[in-house]
Amino acid sequence: MIEVKGLVKHYGSKRAVDGVSFTVNRGDILGFLGPNGAGKSTTMKMITGFLRPDAGTALVDGHDVTRDPVAVKSRLGYLPESAPAYGEMTVEEFLGFIAETRGFRTSETRSSHVERALGLTQLAPVRTQTIETLSKGYKQRVGFAQALLHNPPVLILDEPTDGLDPNQKNEVRTLIKNLATEKAVVLSTHILEEVEAICTRVIIISQGKVVVDETPSQFRARQPGARLDAIFRSLTTSSE
Repeated sequence: MIEVKGLVKHYGSKRAVDGVSFTVNRGDILGFLGPNGAGKSTTMKMITGFLRPDAGTALVDGHDVTRDPVAVKSRLGYLPESAPAYGEMTVEEFLGFIAETRGFRTSETRSSHVERALGLTQLAPVRTQTIETLSKGYKQRVGFAQALLHNPPVLILDEPTDGLDPNQKNEVRTLIKNLATEKAVVLSTHILEEVEAICTRVIIISQGKVVVDETPSQFRARQPGARLDAIFRSLTTSSE
């Protein structure tokens, strides 16, 4: 569903992403990890077509992000870090607006997609509330809802449980696991317990390069008995 081929991105003289390659299949939940500034968000923005790579490309469901970015965007749902939204809109109005921009022109079709997204993300209790008055956790759910709205085969989620309380985190993780039975999911997170709880693969990126691509059990087997965060630190430190 996702094939990343030698992605490169520079910011001035800094090589933020340095030849990153990997694949993600339907049913995979890929945990995408790395220290701050490692190139995670930049890589995800290139896969979604938000940023154009300086070299390399990515295919999403067979569509090349550099040649057919509109088709790529139609095949994926993207939750960026600190997802933007129009604060003066109610939750329902915002999701209706997103549905229309996604091409759902009739009120019946828009309504059915909005209702599904509200139900999946448990936003119905605040559907008539303006987004600017919501808690951080509910705002994060609104971002997740817009990513799910058109039922895409690929989800790119940047810190999807950021700002949620423990119960809400468990709800979102369960939702991601359920959705992944028919989708490919890339999940950026700083929470290593989240990787162990729901991810089927782990990629660690450091200084713009992939340093680990394996299953969570293979990752843990590197240092039997060690905490996941200790293994993560040792790998990202040794690559610098």
